[in-house]
Amino acid sequence: MRASQSNGMMWHNYMNTELTTITAIVSNDAIKKSDAVIWLEGDGLARRDEVIRIFEQGLADYVVVSGGFKGNPEVAIPAPGLAEELYARGIPKEKIVLESASQNTFEQGTEVMKIIAERGWQKIILVASHYHQLRAYLTFLRSMENVGLKIRIYNAPVRDLPWFAKVVDKNRKELFESELKKIEEYSAKNHVVSIQDALDYQEWKEKQV
Repeated sequence: MRASQSNGMMWHNYMNTELTTITAIVSNDAIKKSDAVIWLEGDGLARRDEVIRIFEQGLADYVVVSGGFKGNPEVAIPAPGLAEELYARGIPKEKIVLESASQNTFEQGTEVMKIIAERGWQKIILVASHYHQLRAYLTFLRSMENVGLKIRIYNAPVRDLPWFAKVVDKNRKELFESELKKIEEYSAKNHVVSIQDALDYQEWKEKQV
């Protein structure tokens, strides 16, 4: 079988109306003033400027820096290191909340929801790189349900990142393809909501005042 045929079959397994729709929605979500913006560890410092922009524009009262995985520093910088970037840019320390226990996206969702519940927050803005935003969103929706919350989660993926430049061993196009496989793996563990549940939630969210 030719490579092009093989690739076509792979995409056939993933591309359906619901997946295409939720991907488009997540990539173009309309964000509203929120209690906090969530900076998810990953992709080095590529997400920093979007987080700072959201905070400085008054769209979020706090910044939650989430992640404790100590991997390749080009990709994974634990929360304390990311917080130092915010301090250096003038974000007040009292406005920054650290979550450094999590080791993966599901744990990030779990730990961040604990913070949200403790503080009584109702709206958050989720920032990941464009290739990771969909899985992050589906995961955070599952984590929200697991603790019995019904908050509004807005997507603010970092859009101005190159797709074909290498991020260590893969480019972001390849990373996005990996994310689709990870969504299937997370689904088998019940770590993400279904695409239909995400679409239903999105419709509910947009009806809120």
